[in-house]
Amino acid sequence: MMNTPLDINELSKIVIGCAINVHRTLGPGLLESAYQICLIYELKKKNLDVQKEVSLPITYNEIELDHGYRLDILVNDQLVIELKTVDFIKDVHGAQVLTYIKLSNYKLGLLINFNVSLLKDGIRRFIN
Repeated sequence: MMNTPLDINELSKIVIGCAINVHRTLGPGLLESAYQICLIYELKKKNLDVQKEVSLPITYNEIELDHGYRLDILVNDQLVIELKTVDFIKDVHGAQVLTYIKLSNYKLGLLINFNVSLLKDGIRRFIN
């Protein structure tokens, strides 16, 4: 765990740097779970607090819905990371991240698609 809190933008830079390192080493074409494990490993090496598959219950009026929605990775209880290994990022993938950060009341989410030649082309930031 970090001794001092990081600014959310600084945190996102660290996460993106770690994701780029993973992608440079592994390249595209693997399962999402492989990238998830390796990214978590890199983030923990940076002494970040990392949680995977964080449950995201949904409340609608008085109804609590738990349909297995999960944040792929949550970093320092601040930053939501949604991982993909798809040919093309669709609008629905971005909408998913936006919904997750709104429902969980986090400020920032990153959508990272590892199935690209250059990872910078597979990263999108979403602000709540």
